[in-house]
Amino acid sequence: MIHVYLDDYRPCPKGFVPARDAKECRLLLEEETIDILSLDFDLGWGQPTGMEVVRHIIASRKFPRRIYIHTSSAAGRVSMYHELSLHLPGDSQLFGGPMPTALLQEIASTAKA
Repeated sequence: MIHVYLDDYRPCPKGFVPARDAKECRLLLEEETIDILSLDFDLGWGQPTGMEVVRHIIASRKFPRRIYIHTSSAAGRVSMYHELSLHLPGDSQLFGGPMPTALLQEIASTAKA
């Protein structure tokens, strides 16, 4: 089980697999079992957004165990949260903000060097 960090700009936290665009994230969702997925909305000028990943998750029913939305786009956060909340299965958790520092530190401390 892996943790995935979708963002085209911010550095990927230790212990996470980076996905720099929606396509990379969709591939990881198809190929891996994901514990934590942290979503950005804006993924570069003219590029598909995190909402494309949300639609893929819903259509494929490949929900990570925990989903965080770390985007700085307020409208993007609300849109992604709303869509995911309508379809979220009972064994998944959805958080409308970034991962807590304590969680990031815990994952980093257990990550392989």
